[in-house]
Amino acid sequence: MGGLWDEIRTALHGVWQRRWIAVAVAWAVCLAGWLVVSQIPNQYESRARIFVQLRSILPGEGIATQQEQQKDIDRVRTTLASATNLEKVVRGTDLANTVATDRDVADRVAGLQKKIKITAQQDNLFEITATADSGKLSRTIVQKLIDIFVEDNLGTIRDEASQSLQFLDQQLAQRQKALQEAEAKKADFQDRYLGSLPGTGTLSERLSAARTQLAQVNQELAAAQSGLAAVNGQMAGTSATVAGAGGGGVAGPARARLAAIQGQLSEARARGWTDSHPDVIALKSQLSAAQSAAKREPVYSGGGGGASANPLYLSLRAMQADKAAQVAALTNRKAQIEADMAAIDAKIAGDPAAAQEQAEIDRNYQVLKAAYDKLLADREQVKLRSQAAGQADAVKFNVIDPPTAPPSPTAPNRPLLLTGVLIVGLGAGIAVAFGLSQLAGTFPTTARLEKMSGMPVIGSIGEVVTAAQTAHRRKRLQMFAAATAGLVVAWVALLGLEMLQRGMSA
Repeated sequence: MGGLWDEIRTALHGVWQRRWIAVAVAWAVCLAGWLVVSQIPNQYESRARIFVQLRSILPGEGIATQQEQQKDIDRVRTTLASATNLEKVVRGTDLANTVATDRDVADRVAGLQKKIKITAQQDNLFEITATADSGKLSRTIVQKLIDIFVEDNLGTIRDEASQSLQFLDQQLAQRQKALQEAEAKKADFQDRYLGSLPGTGTLSERLSAARTQLAQVNQELAAAQSGLAAVNGQMAGTSATVAGAGGGGVAGPARARLAAIQGQLSEARARGWTDSHPDVIALKSQLSAAQSAAKREPVYSGGGGGASANPLYLSLRAMQADKAAQVAALTNRKAQIEADMAAIDAKIAGDPAAAQEQAEIDRNYQVLKAAYDKLLADREQVKLRSQAAGQADAVKFNVIDPPTAPPSPTAPNRPLLLTGVLIVGLGAGIAVAFGLSQLAGTFPTTARLEKMSGMPVIGSIGEVVTAAQTAHRRKRLQMFAAATAGLVVAWVALLGLEMLQRGMSA
């Protein structure tokens, strides 16, 4: 521990012996450092935060439209610090007064690219930061960037809508012309090949429809013929007249009702209804009651004494006529359909390529019409969205924090730099004095002399200082203290000047 203390004392003594060199070096380093610090320009930083709100103008707009809007915003945000936009900033702010040539503009743009930062804080919230030589200029730069941001977004949306409408109009005109040509070709084919043929659609469609109709008519005709055969069978077993009782009797109401129910039951069976049909069951129940009433009913004598017409036979005869007419109509319909099918088959056989040509014409027409209808719907949607965007912006910008005008520079931190220069200057002076002491061939203590020489030191002689030397040394010490204090005073003065300048700029 004693050896370490001796080394410290030796080092301090060497530095003290060269204190004037240390002070001179400290002054030189501090003056040079403070000069450099004073030449560093002040940097003022202005900030602003913008919130972008996406709104769906039309009820049909959904996630896809909002994603497209978000992509537009991201694109403008990423290109906001482009050279073109920064050139607008240079020419639209006080920086325009510092440029005279395109080269100057390019230099200012390159400088702004390093001093402007756009940071996304959330999905729709981001911050614009700009640094300039004055607070007013930094604020103006940020405001100009906000204006460019808004103009680019709204202008881009409207320009894209206008370009989309122009493109759709051109495509619609082309599709309309092609559609008209397809319609003319279709009409010409109709006149040449299909004008005399029945039905609608292509030849294949017409033939298929005729076959479907023929199958349905055949079913109806079979049912009608079956009903007619049943009626004919019942008529064969039914008498056309009914003889009166006692040679001149007349049937009463009960027997007339019995005949009517029997006629209805025959008609139901002619229609193909089975005994389990509800109407047949009801008629059979009524028939049993009518038969009982007819047995109990007396027979009234008639004036002519001859036979009377059978109501059941008359009813069957009417049904026979109706069924016969139905069979005749269906037969004629079947003949007509078969004739139409023969005409279509003859047309196809006479011109085999006609069906293929018509299919191709119809297919092209349907494709063109579908494309035209889709383009027309898209154009109406774009037009409606463009009109809605002109009245109520789909993208709304809210300036959450307007651009700030900083009262004091954010860089450089002069108080810290001035203090650092002072510490470095003092350290440099001490380091130089210590280095020189190590190079000198003197021995400040007897122990050091004994250690370095390897020989024992008998003793040492103290320095005898006169009163004049003491006064001289005191004077030099005062001068050293003044020089050192002057360094600190200069540091304090520079700090005060910096604070004064900040207060005046605020």
